[in-house]
Amino acid sequence: MINTAVSKAHANYLLRIRRDARLVVIARIAVLLGFLLLWELGADLRWFDPFILSSPSRVIQTIARLYADGSLWTHIGATLFETVLGFLLGTLLGALMAVLLWWMPKLNRVLDPYLVVLNALPKIALGPVLIVWIGAGTASIVVMGVLVSLVVTTVTVLNGFLAATDEKQLLMRTLGASKLQIFTKVVLPAGIPDLISALKISVGMSWVGVIVGEYLVSKAGLGYLIVYGGQVFKLDLVMASVTVLCILAALMYYAVAFLEKKVRR
Repeated sequence: MINTAVSKAHANYLLRIRRDARLVVIARIAVLLGFLLLWELGADLRWFDPFILSSPSRVIQTIARLYADGSLWTHIGATLFETVLGFLLGTLLGALMAVLLWWMPKLNRVLDPYLVVLNALPKIALGPVLIVWIGAGTASIVVMGVLVSLVVTTVTVLNGFLAATDEKQLLMRTLGASKLQIFTKVVLPAGIPDLISALKISVGMSWVGVIVGEYLVSKAGLGYLIVYGGQVFKLDLVMASVTVLCILAALMYYAVAFLEKKVRR
């Protein structure tokens, strides 16, 4: 009888969890639909100037025109390639730097203030310098994406490594473990949640870096469309590009969230 009661209570608990999750999803969809409805209604009733803020219907028409003339996928492909490459390089280099700084505590103490300064530095200030060094092309845009996410990834992952308990490391050293064994058996597993958090942060930072790079120098991409639309006062094009950008960023974020679920399991 006790086991049956516990099973029923557990089943009710799981049912409540699933119901709450469905309610959250429904609420998210409702918020999005409500925002789009108010946006469209505000444009139709002239609560604001639709020339400036556009409207969902005009955004859809603009995206349809870009799709019809074949330029939509060209610009999406350019920005997506630069962002994914910048994200992967920034994450990989940031994680490797975090490992190096954990491995060499003295180096970490020396470089710590410089990491703080680099993290606070507006990376867009380096844009003109990158253009001179690397050239006006895809490479400078990718490097901008890497720079924006590199320091954040390094600091986040390093903090996860340093949070590993000293007691476990002391126990491993007492048992004769090497530094590599301590890292792979204790520090790295303890730092996995922070590594996943760094991936989530790096996704957004990579998009920021790439779009900033496309603002400065690009001949294709969503950032180029935003700048071009602003220059020729085609603000429907600007809002359409921003909308596509939001969709792509959300998809990339949820891909990382899906990876997080797999890793945690």
